[in-house]
Amino acid sequence: MKQPIIAYHQDDEQHWVARLACGHNQHVRHDPPWINRPWVVTPEGRAAQIGARLDCRKCDAGAPRDGLPV
Repeated sequence: MKQPIIAYHQDDEQHWVARLACGHNQHVRHDPPWINRPWVVTPEGRAAQIGARLDCRKCDAGAPRDGLPV
């Protein structure tokens, strides 16, 4: 199920995590050649992706909402 990005935070290892409107979190790494998301590495790139929709596998699985980042 596609869900829009509403915010970002970094995890304990400083990887970027998108907060989705459904309440789930999803890592958004730029790790070429496997994952190509160059927009993740700059504040402007991340801001431009607010509202973009990502596939949320947690929604597909019926998972409860994730906790908010500390």
